[in-house]
Amino acid sequence: MKKLFLPLLLLLAVAANAQIPNTISAADKVYGLSKFWQEVNYNFVYLDKVDRAKWENDYRQAITKVQHTQNDYEYYRELQKLCASLADGHTNIYMPKSIDSLLYNDMFGKYRIYLTNIDNKAIITRTNLSIKDEVPVGSEIIEVNGQPTADYLKKQVMPYIASSTDYVLMDRAVSTMLKGLKGEKYTIKYRTPKGKLKELTLTHAKTTEQEVYPALEQRELLELKWYPNQTAYLALNGFHDPKINEMFLEKLPELRKAKSLIVDLRNNGGGSTGIGVQILSYLSPDTLLYGSKNATRKHLASFKAWGVFTEPKDTANDVWAATSLKAYQDKLTHTFDYSPARNEVSRHEKLVVPTAILIGHKTASAAEDFLIYADNQKHMTKIGENSFGSTGQPFMFDLPGGGNARICTKKDTYPDGREFVGYGVKPDVEVKMTLQDYIQKKDPVLDRALKHLKEQKLAAK
Repeated sequence: MKKLFLPLLLLLAVAANAQIPNTISAADKVYGLSKFWQEVNYNFVYLDKVDRAKWENDYRQAITKVQHTQNDYEYYRELQKLCASLADGHTNIYMPKSIDSLLYNDMFGKYRIYLTNIDNKAIITRTNLSIKDEVPVGSEIIEVNGQPTADYLKKQVMPYIASSTDYVLMDRAVSTMLKGLKGEKYTIKYRTPKGKLKELTLTHAKTTEQEVYPALEQRELLELKWYPNQTAYLALNGFHDPKINEMFLEKLPELRKAKSLIVDLRNNGGGSTGIGVQILSYLSPDTLLYGSKNATRKHLASFKAWGVFTEPKDTANDVWAATSLKAYQDKLTHTFDYSPARNEVSRHEKLVVPTAILIGHKTASAAEDFLIYADNQKHMTKIGENSFGSTGQPFMFDLPGGGNARICTKKDTYPDGREFVGYGVKPDVEVKMTLQDYIQKKDPVLDRALKHLKEQKLAAK
């Protein structure tokens, strides 16, 4: 049976792929690939961390591969695979909308299944209401299409995901491990929380049932709640819309009643750094706020030409030679002028109280910039898990067939040069969600923050 299993799945995958047109010519496929490769070589700020020999070899192999792709979907998958090898969360290939609309992630007709990475396991954390007993929340998927889940993720999913950190790579791999085209089938084996082993064949199709279990949280851009001991809970769920600053100012009179504050950034994927800094200005006693230092690559063509004939020994006490060698090695950088942001909010307008900032793997980009500005605030404590670990200024451009790409052009570090891209901003107090927390609908990060602020209040007496 196992010998027949994989060929059958391949036939089903071919049938699913048949719905995707092949609109991009072989020449344009090579052009799009080469366009991405060229822009990476010219603009990618972390090119110095890339294995250049492997990168060049991967590109050469991809030239042949893209020409033999059967449709636009397969073509973009090859581009995504090449892009993922750069291991950067701000360097991505995006499918054309015409293809993306044909992809399903959690819908399988009768079944709707949401997956979450918990302790490096693929855990079912939400389903449609009617199947909650058949596929219980907390079940672990242990096998996909005849392969152990860990092997399946490593071979079939992770090679296509661009991420700066291993933990975000795992998060995204698990959450999208069953993503596919309409009609595509997956046979999974799963273990329920009670230890029972079950098998299920899922076929991608639209799920008409609306109710899910547990119910999806409806998050607002800004949320304010109150907890005991005059503790305010403020969720800032994105810095992509300036409206959040208006909403914050509207809530500020009420917030000033707080004796302690929780700022939740766990669902903040970023946006504009300036938006977050405006809010932080009201929460800091300082007149100067120190954000990240920035650098980008610098291109000086003649210096690169001279660098061909320059050796490391030539650079001693010779700025010209040193510049030439760095240009040749693609390591010449421009460091932007650095100055702290002025905090012009008057003292009587501010809210400076013991503050816990909740962070996690989805705290990304401009939200991480917020954390850099908040790094030296003695009254603030970061609680949760490492942040996303990727920020920067992407250069965006179109690709053949309607897709597009972006490439990270700016390196951000702490003011003292410490790197957080590729590592994440670390919490002062680490707290992780466990499987039992999901099953019992607990929030240990929030609970720890409330406990921390209560302890601080008692210690101050």
